[in-house]
Amino acid sequence: MSRGDKSAYTDKQKRKAEHIEEGYEKRGVKKEEAERRAWATVNKEEGGGKKSGSGRGTKDSQAASRKGGRKGGQALANRPASERSASAKKAAQTRKQKAEGGKS
Repeated sequence: MSRGDKSAYTDKQKRKAEHIEEGYEKRGVKKEEAERRAWATVNKEEGGGKKSGSGRGTKDSQAASRKGGRKGGQALANRPASERSASAKKAAQTRKQKAEGGKS
């Protein structure tokens, strides 16, 4: 099996990598880099491709996914109070306008 060959992965692992890749691309990461990061995450969480043999199964670790969620929250918490307050006021104003049937 050559490097980059994904035939040893399960369908679930392939779907998982695709989903992770889409998330990176939404955040502006280039396609090749997003794909590389996605497969690195799948390998880290699941220990690589499928392996045959009795007793070879191990539990998946979701540590990498959880880490990403914490990092996102951390960035939000590091915003200054004035910026968070301005954002909240703008959101409240938008909700009020939409409730009144005003401009979107």
